Amino acid sequence: MTDAVAKYRARAAAIDSLLCVGLDTDAAKIPAQFGGDVLAFNKHIIEQTYAFACAYKPNMAYYEARGADGWRDLADTMAYLRERHPDILTICDAKRADIGSTNAQYATAVFDHLGFDAITLHPYLGGEAIRPFLERADKASIILCHTSNPGADELQGLDAGGRPLWQVVADRAANAWNAHGNIMLVMGATYPEELKQVRRIVGDMPLLVPGIGAQGGDVDAVMANGLDRGGGGLIVNASRSIQHADDPAAAARALRDDMNRARRRAARAHQYCES
Repeated sequence: MTDAVAKYRARAAAIDSLLCVGLDTDAAKIPAQFGGDVLAFNKHIIEQTYAFACAYKPNMAYYEARGADGWRDLADTMAYLRERHPDILTICDAKRADIGSTNAQYATAVFDHLGFDAITLHPYLGGEAIRPFLERADKASIILCHTSNPGADELQGLDAGGRPLWQVVADRAANAWNAHGNIMLVMGATYPEELKQVRRIVGDMPLLVPGIGAQGGDVDAVMANGLDRGGGGLIVNASRSIQHADDPAAAARALRDDMNRARRRAARAHQYCES
């Protein structure tokens, strides 16, 4: 178990939470009292929610769209997390994909300059292309497998030798690319049957699960189909439903509690099925 994977598992166990808080901060939508200050707003969300968060996931698009100011806010947010909450996993939601030499530069930017623990990646160029990320044994590569958007199956569901392409990705990630044990997969909450199938393919590999909250994913279905053998192994992301809540702390706590109740129901159902 690599440093990033171990960090996630230790944090999730310590606070009994699988909640990831997305920092998809749109400067035009933050409350007026922050005066458009993205960093101040991010700090506010972090301090409101850290007690319930096993991970934070800034989405690069919201920062890159603002040029140098956005990059600075992202770097300062990461510095704040490393200083104040170093035990919480940080995920760069960048969905990078390119040839190996370019990916080496991306890895330097994301892991070394910004200090993230993990990054989301497209697998379309193959294992060789993403090797610069995979070779960073202390970091986690979170590979898109079956995403949460309605059109995901246009390509991900294509027949690839008698099985859908997303299953090929899952199999490669688990059995061909994971030499350092530092791969996770993205599996959308809006596709619970696929989530169940991928858990069978990848064993206890951690899964990042977007799609809860604003996208309509069901907490009970995610827990029933996605938990690993230890009753964890999920990083369940919520962004807008927490960031835009009147009380982010209450929203984070409520979702954490809903997930934990669903985990218990899933555990009881599993025990019943085995008996």
